[in-house]
Amino acid sequence: MTATTPRARARARTMEDIVRIGREHLAIHGAAALSLRAVARDLGVVSSAVYRYVRSRDELLTLLVVDGYCELADAVDAALAAAPEDPIERFLVAGRALREWAVAEPARYGLLYGTPVPGYEAPAEQTVAPGTRVTGALLQICETAHRAGVLAAPDPVPQFSPALAVDLGRIRDEVGLSMPDWLLSRAISLWSGLIGAVSAEVFEMFGADSFTDNAEVFEQQLGNLVAMLGFEQAPHGK
Repeated sequence: MTATTPRARARARTMEDIVRIGREHLAIHGAAALSLRAVARDLGVVSSAVYRYVRSRDELLTLLVVDGYCELADAVDAALAAAPEDPIERFLVAGRALREWAVAEPARYGLLYGTPVPGYEAPAEQTVAPGTRVTGALLQICETAHRAGVLAAPDPVPQFSPALAVDLGRIRDEVGLSMPDWLLSRAISLWSGLIGAVSAEVFEMFGADSFTDNAEVFEQQLGNLVAMLGFEQAPHGK
């Protein structure tokens, strides 16, 4: 049977409905309280019918994790497709797209980058590829900037332990990069800083009344990350 048969199309529609309802329950009840029985109730079927499509709560969580990673990455990719070639602008555009999605989808962002769900471990074979798409896009921006010669190397260049140098080399080979260890180390800090900046806003780590304009605070943080990476040119601002 092929994916174009009526049965296959019906199954695909049911899976879409299960994910949609799962998203709604995630936003209302949180990841730890997800229930296939509740999903079945909202789907209008008995719980045993849902188990023909999704075998467990963990499998539903995995569907939602993959769905979230893919939608976030699609949003970043779409923003980058319309962005200029300048690597600073591309980093700013990618960072803004990540923040905009996270602010619009706080529950789904929390599932991806928030507190782990007790008892759940995401299967790497299903989640690593979609989960590293945004990271890969940012690494490519750093790689492009390095090849264009617009990044200032630190002086002196930091030294890395043999073990860390091996780890960095493995990551570089896996992604197909040529950047030196010092830049890959900074790129890791850039990613951590970007997720930290977004998480601080989404999870209200600053407090409700700390800042008048969270978007402006985020723009300042993006500028700080650009400077940390070593761009010799200042960011242009939004």
